[in-house]
Amino acid sequence: MPDRPATEPVQEIHAQHGQPVLMRALSLLAGFSDKRRSLSLVELSRAAGMPPATALRFLRHFTEWGALERLEDGRYVIGVRLWEIASLAPRGHGIRDIALPYLEDLYEITHQHVLLAVRDGRDAVLIDRLSSKDATEVAYRVGGRLPLPTTAVGRILLAHGSPSLQDEVLASPIDAVPGTAPVSARELRMVLADVRRAGVSTVHRSLPSKTVSVAAPVLGPGAEVVAALSIVMPDKGILEHEVIPAVRTAARAISRDLGYQPATSAAVRHLREAHP
Repeated sequence: MPDRPATEPVQEIHAQHGQPVLMRALSLLAGFSDKRRSLSLVELSRAAGMPPATALRFLRHFTEWGALERLEDGRYVIGVRLWEIASLAPRGHGIRDIALPYLEDLYEITHQHVLLAVRDGRDAVLIDRLSSKDATEVAYRVGGRLPLPTTAVGRILLAHGSPSLQDEVLASPIDAVPGTAPVSARELRMVLADVRRAGVSTVHRSLPSKTVSVAAPVLGPGAEVVAALSIVMPDKGILEHEVIPAVRTAARAISRDLGYQPATSAAVRHLREAHP
């Protein structure tokens, strides 16, 4: 569910009575977001579109199991057990374990932010982030969602997505992101074509701080793009062309460890045959 500003009311999901009980229960969890990490019974029941008494029964089960925790003021937050279960997701945990050494190497280059993201529907989800305490300010957190059209990792994932995904994303209004230049659907198609051709995506942002993001694709065994890797750093001092090779190299190394086998060029094959 997309993040909502903290000042916005929780939008109703309208879980209908004809839905399976499990789906109605899970609709309560959909009320949480990056901006709304603690919610009251009333807020949760309204978000799920169910009576407070029904919501309270579900919330008690979630709390007993550990999916939710109830604070002293009566509000609910996501529980540690739910985090433990989510961390086992193979598209997050497996890729993260393989990528971590290369993320650490990239971190040593800038001591800023190194991000690893995968696609989930029409969003990118951040599955890992290494950051220095002195790094420039960014609005990204592990587990958070990033828009595909306006972030470097998002554009990598969108550029290598299916034509139907691109049509679906481009058919919807592209939300203006503070600190980035507005882009039309036509302009974005051109940007995505450049990303596919260059194998790298670069996005400049002025808020919450002036940064530049450089991202490259991570490939799986079948040459499909399974993740995007990026460095986010201050938009000054370090030039893009100085870090692009490092980001590309790290992404290729992760891809090989995931099982991707790059095609051998004719020149390399000739050298191998001449010098076995």
